[in-house]
Amino acid sequence: MPERTATYLAFDYGSKQIGVAVGGSHSGLAESLANVQVGRSGPDWAHISRLIAEWRPAALVVGLPLNMDDSENTMTAAARKFGNRLQGRYNLPVHMVDERLTSVAAKNALVEAGVPFARRKARVDKLAAQAILQAFLDEQADSHGRG
Repeated sequence: MPERTATYLAFDYGSKQIGVAVGGSHSGLAESLANVQVGRSGPDWAHISRLIAEWRPAALVVGLPLNMDDSENTMTAAARKFGNRLQGRYNLPVHMVDERLTSVAAKNALVEAGVPFARRKARVDKLAAQAILQAFLDEQADSHGRG
């Protein structure tokens, strides 16, 4: 029988930084957590490892950036590669979730909240990760008849 409550970490992959959110099936809610820097040699794997050690997720969720017509772009391939690397490093299931419009929604939420432009950039990636994870949690609840 599957575990009734599980914690998830979600990632909004970007070429400069990766937004991270945490949430669980127990609350059905996602919250923004952190931004992981991406350097020339790739993501800050030590930071990701610390987050995984702290939260002990049952699975990982990675946003899959698709074009509005469902076609793929260069970021789609990069996000898939990142998801594969997560799976290989941490031996956890990785769920790829359509992330179209999550960054736009995150930016709009920050504008509506009156967050100054200079502070918006630092928050947008982790809020996009939160939106990705929330969509995943909502889908899980719906598929298990709890939504």
